[in-house]
Amino acid sequence: MYVYDEHDRQLIAQRVAQFRRQTERYLEGSLPAEQFLPIRLQNGLYVQRLAPMLRIAVPYGLLNSRQLRKLAHISRHYDKGYVHVTTRQNIQFNWPALEEVPNILEELADVEMHAVQTSGNCIRNTTTDHFAGVAPDELIDPRPYCEIIRQWSTFHPEYAFLPRKFKIAVSGSDEDRAAIRFHDIGLQLVTNNEGEIGFTVMVGGGLGRTPVIGKVIREFLPEHDLLTYLEAILRVYNLRGRRDNKYKARIKILVNAMGIEAFSEAVEQTWQKLQDSPTRLTDKEIKRTKSFFTEPDYQSFDDTAEMAEINRLRGENTAFAHWLAHNVHPHRMAGYRAITLSLKPTGVAPGDITDSQLETIANLADEYSFGEVRTTHLQNMVLGDVPAHKLYELWQTLSTHGFATANVGTLTDMICCPGGDFCSLANAKSIPVAEAIQREFDNLDYLYDLGPLDLNISGCMNACGHHHVGHIGILGVDKKGEEFYQIQLGGNAKNNAALAKVLGPAFSRAEVTNAVKTIINVYLEQRQSDESFLDAYNRLGLAPFKERVYAKAN
Repeated sequence: MYVYDEHDRQLIAQRVAQFRRQTERYLEGSLPAEQFLPIRLQNGLYVQRLAPMLRIAVPYGLLNSRQLRKLAHISRHYDKGYVHVTTRQNIQFNWPALEEVPNILEELADVEMHAVQTSGNCIRNTTTDHFAGVAPDELIDPRPYCEIIRQWSTFHPEYAFLPRKFKIAVSGSDEDRAAIRFHDIGLQLVTNNEGEIGFTVMVGGGLGRTPVIGKVIREFLPEHDLLTYLEAILRVYNLRGRRDNKYKARIKILVNAMGIEAFSEAVEQTWQKLQDSPTRLTDKEIKRTKSFFTEPDYQSFDDTAEMAEINRLRGENTAFAHWLAHNVHPHRMAGYRAITLSLKPTGVAPGDITDSQLETIANLADEYSFGEVRTTHLQNMVLGDVPAHKLYELWQTLSTHGFATANVGTLTDMICCPGGDFCSLANAKSIPVAEAIQREFDNLDYLYDLGPLDLNISGCMNACGHHHVGHIGILGVDKKGEEFYQIQLGGNAKNNAALAKVLGPAFSRAEVTNAVKTIINVYLEQRQSDESFLDAYNRLGLAPFKERVYAKAN
């Protein structure tokens, strides 16, 4: 993973000192709130319903054990002893005191972390596949390109005050595990007929108030042109994007207003002026960045031999067998596996993790995975490089500390925003709905019979819980001051991207779980053979689900 150089350290130290003085001035009353607002946002600080919220950058989801221990320390001494993993692979503190935020940022700088550009109308944290670098279906490791984008975009003066926030995701695998079609810019690493590395470029995707699937504007962009082409897209957006209405300020609105052909033409014309600028990547720079992502000291294992004992234990222990089937993933290196640590046990807000659990994961990373861990946009964590022969030993430890819930990819492995319990923008609470569904569907054998099923919950139209792309999506809405929940079906964030369709009128909180049960029952009754929920929905359409749910409600 990338390690700061002196330039990085100096920049972050200066930013911390600057923000400390700005915060002091605000608290003294000499810096007006309207002037402090953009300053605090670009330092990751929100004012939420009950307390400030500080969002910490985790570039492309990579953390080392030292950083995990620092996050644990900060949550214990400056917060309430837990953190939240976000859908941009970042970490949030939900209860810091405003006057202590500069101290937190100073402590983060000690372990090469910061909160810069985790909010505000700027380029946010670039995300990627949480199995990047280890996935068997990976064509090219996307992490060096994410790092190139991070270095280019951080503190870039032209993109500090865009019309709205801007999100970029990069995928290097056959399967899209980074939801690249739902970003302002989505990048798919590809090779052309000559074997040259490049990108398929998509623009104008996003969720929120106006969900849109991104459109391809270039089938093949040579890797050396990555930054100049991104610069061209950003420049067109910065000049032509709406600034008079924040609800119409995202690039997806501009692409729709101009039309994809006209937008592409504007980007190409702008790019011609930038293509040979100093921003164009050189072989030397690409090689330099790739050198940060060195291969761990893998040992040579015979995968068949290593798994022989594990398979014996699988046959003797049903719980272990379930964990192997759902939380253990293939690895490109023989004798290794990637392990998802589920942060979705019943009764815990999805994505929340305590200070002591963070320290446990740090210890596990050191012992089993070369000192590194990954956050996922699905609000879990991953140990990327675990020797296969240690799986049973690791599972026993994970079970002790609450990370071995074998529900990855099932209905209870849900994405859920903090909702009205914390967020001042939310129309309704998300966490109690998530818990009610977790408790209703707490039988693992039943979950496994349902097969893969993505359930996503958002507390408002900002869609931080990605409800538009859930196989089942739940959206909190306000009806005359009362909390209600709209259900949507058929979303998909992967290669065959799709936006969910609204089932019908919203439900009260007390009705949501029964509505989900009815939807599941329709699926079970009408599925064919081993048909997944999404495949069944695509075959059946909305009608049979709608008919049953509202017949039951009435």
